[in-house]
Amino acid sequence: MSWTQGYVDGLDYTFDFYRELTPSLLGFAALCRGQKFAFEGRLLKYCELGCGQGFSTNLLAAANPDIEFYANDFNPAHIAGARSLANDAALANVHFYEHAFADFTDEPALPDGFDIISLHGVYSWISAKNRGEIANFIFRKLKPGGLVFISYNTLPGWSSVLPLRRILIDRANRSSGPLQARIEEALAFADTLLKSDAGYFKNNPSVKTHFGQMQPMSRNYLAHEYFNEDWHPMYFADVVRELSAAKLSFLGSVDLLDVVESQLLSPAQQDLLGGEADPIQREALKAIVTNEQFRRDLFVKGAIPHSVRSSTGGWIDARFALSRPRDVVAAALKRRFTNQQLQEAVYEPLLNVLSGGPVTVREILSDGIVGRSLSWGQVTDTLSTLVGAGYLQPCLQAEGQAKRDKSCAAFNAAVCRSAKDSETLQFLASPVTGGGVRLDRFEQLFLLAISDGKEQPEEWAIYAWSVLAPQGQKLLKEGKTLETDEENLTELFARANAFTNNLLPVCRSLRIVQ
Repeated sequence: MSWTQGYVDGLDYTFDFYRELTPSLLGFAALCRGQKFAFEGRLLKYCELGCGQGFSTNLLAAANPDIEFYANDFNPAHIAGARSLANDAALANVHFYEHAFADFTDEPALPDGFDIISLHGVYSWISAKNRGEIANFIFRKLKPGGLVFISYNTLPGWSSVLPLRRILIDRANRSSGPLQARIEEALAFADTLLKSDAGYFKNNPSVKTHFGQMQPMSRNYLAHEYFNEDWHPMYFADVVRELSAAKLSFLGSVDLLDVVESQLLSPAQQDLLGGEADPIQREALKAIVTNEQFRRDLFVKGAIPHSVRSSTGGWIDARFALSRPRDVVAAALKRRFTNQQLQEAVYEPLLNVLSGGPVTVREILSDGIVGRSLSWGQVTDTLSTLVGAGYLQPCLQAEGQAKRDKSCAAFNAAVCRSAKDSETLQFLASPVTGGGVRLDRFEQLFLLAISDGKEQPEEWAIYAWSVLAPQGQKLLKEGKTLETDEENLTELFARANAFTNNLLPVCRSLRIVQ
């Protein structure tokens, strides 16, 4: 077999940032699952296995300069690009290695042990042999008490789509031309099957919907999602069994909406799960009830449960910040959550306190209205739900802010400079949360204008157009290309105004704009 070991290399992986990899979020998820894990106040070692383009690792290194990051990927183009961005951003605490999993364990430059090992979108896209190599790496390299984050495609949620994937890859493997052309031909063939009223599509309407959603997706994404030689959605219990060889115990899902099951399950479903005492079997049954397709799980090597007292102490010192404007969050909560657990009387007082900037739970409880009107359980459950929904982010402590400010400023400047030529990189680093915030190319150009001393939205629009126009770039509005300078400037001005009212205040609160 070639060096790719069946993994696609004809199209590069995407440059996304994956929030679940953030150390502060993983630490908070451990707290919510009753696990002790103090990640602040000591120098941590963090490893990402199969880092792809390395963008998440680089962003996290910028936002957490006191953590030492290590990452591997077998693709030399990915590692070269990751090192280039690290160099542009002057990151000294990140190290990339062009290694397969089997070789990475014995890399002499690695530390003796890691506090956190993460692997996103890797485990169900590789062979059983490589999954064994990962378990061996974790067994040898994870410190006692260390955390592992792992995401993977799951059964039974993917069961109906398995034949579609087989149709696509069999068709793509009929020739050896460029991968993108073979992907297009495979999609066209599957579409022909669908339109012929083939029984598979006719009897599985959800697959027809799924296939329709695939059509506009990036071919780079589709290549890595569906067209590897290995593609193995797995049952939750089987993943737990494989990782037990590395002495790992399951803590829970990093999807914190999963904590509040009343938001996820019907009363009958909650009663059904309530009858299952074994936690692993209960989680496996829950996967069937929800028909989930993707899991984001947290494991630990040597569980140290919190006592009631230590858990309360962890919560009291936990710090949070809104990652969207307060009014946007309130409106979203009204639409999304109708359960009594998130009544306006509960979340409105919390949002009022959080809208002033990053605060600890101690500071939240010291607010007169919150302290008088909300119980401890209402505060912690609502904060967990807001984090799970992505409206709120766990924060780093204020200590060390100046060092993080400097590191994030250099990284964000490098990313924004790339926006002059490309829309590839769409996340900036926050020294407050230790994670990332999505900003599109236009918003990054607006930030460049601000850094250049331009104060008004109209000036930002003119600056952005001065970059885009010479490249022949034109904006789309309602599916229509805007042809004239005036039309493009008008649309950019509208976007700059929207940025001023919505995302810019968040960027200031999270110190992306300093």
